[in-house]
Amino acid sequence: MDSGQGSAGGGTVRPGMPDGGDAAGSPISRLGELGEADENGVRLPQGFASRIIATAGQRPYAGSPYLWHTYPDGGATFRMDDGGWVYVSNSEFAPGGVGALRFDADGEIVDAYQIQAGTILNCAGGPTPWGTWLTCEEYEAGSVYECDPRGASATDPLSNKRPALGTFNHEAATVDPDNGIVYMTEDDPQGGFYRFVCDAYPSLDSGTLQIAELVGDDPMTRRQIIWHDVPQPNPPTALLTEIENLGGELGELPLVGGLIDAVLDTAFTIIPGNTPTRQQVEQSSAFDGGEGIWYHDGIVFFTTKGDNRVWAYDTADGFVEIIYDDDLFEDPVLTGVDNVTISPLGDILVAEDGGDMQIVAITADRNILPLVQVVNQPDSEITGPAFSPDGRCLYFSSQRGRRSVDGADSDGGFGITYEIRGVNGQRFFNPRAST
Repeated sequence: MDSGQGSAGGGTVRPGMPDGGDAAGSPISRLGELGEADENGVRLPQGFASRIIATAGQRPYAGSPYLWHTYPDGGATFRMDDGGWVYVSNSEFAPGGVGALRFDADGEIVDAYQIQAGTILNCAGGPTPWGTWLTCEEYEAGSVYECDPRGASATDPLSNKRPALGTFNHEAATVDPDNGIVYMTEDDPQGGFYRFVCDAYPSLDSGTLQIAELVGDDPMTRRQIIWHDVPQPNPPTALLTEIENLGGELGELPLVGGLIDAVLDTAFTIIPGNTPTRQQVEQSSAFDGGEGIWYHDGIVFFTTKGDNRVWAYDTADGFVEIIYDDDLFEDPVLTGVDNVTISPLGDILVAEDGGDMQIVAITADRNILPLVQVVNQPDSEITGPAFSPDGRCLYFSSQRGRRSVDGADSDGGFGITYEIRGVNGQRFFNPRAST
């Protein structure tokens, strides 16, 4: 769909869904329809402007020591002591890793650097309450690595691996700080919904990995989740190809979508006699292509792309419900559900993988409205949505966006990262009102 018009907006999630926060105090719930595409090919509501802050293979600013990475994916922001912040961004590539942009208190880029190396296919992840980034590898032998947004972990890039969180097709992670639990999604049609119960929170070095069993068959009801221990969180994988050599070889190829997946499918396999994590517990339930996940006010929100659903798991009573399903709409506003972030006031932002190339808000009062749309890039996906700590900016990438010589944007490239900034005092949220 590259008409550039997208969905008109409006509509609500399924009837009976409880409110998610302070809709009256959220500026997002009061934003109007999207305007025409600007010079960057981005449609925005009135009061906001876009700028391109990084392009794959290029320096984010003059003199930058870091070339922005290929296929930018999951991201988050972290407040710094000087009033600035850092935006981190995964690279879903081989070699992969994580890059970072450092902003000063005025929102200008002052540094760019790598915070994770030595990994591959870094898809999404999640920020921790103690200020680190969990980056997730999405392939059969994938692991989670805990990174320092300031870049300290990059000096010893593999010492920050957290094997206790399991070996599987990791997609994203979020932390429940009240109960000392990490929740995780798996990007596989038969993927599991996992949680990791820490032995000594906030340490992720040891604990119990569990997988969810969904009780009941009616998708339109709240259903109980029963958690089962995973017997073998790290099933051994056999390396069929020297992956150390793949990085150098692949880095010189004009890669097209699917090539890396094809290579990795032949590179790793579970050693005979062992079982993939998602298949070890007979009672466990399949969640069709787990994607973004975010903890907010006692609820774990996550998406599944295979059935275009947004889920809400209540950590207090252990029940889960579907708060959005595109099958309930004749002309759905939101399709291709993927990465997720949530404003402090409870607005759920869902990025589209394909669809209409939008970021769609499920507002605190559970209305649905497009917040951002990128035009002329129908074969890309929106990744890494994250707010600046002051509520002025929203960051995201078009993973396969490409800039041509004349400045026009299209897909078929290696990634463009954008900033959406409020003008004349406009914000996505007011930090003082959200505390």
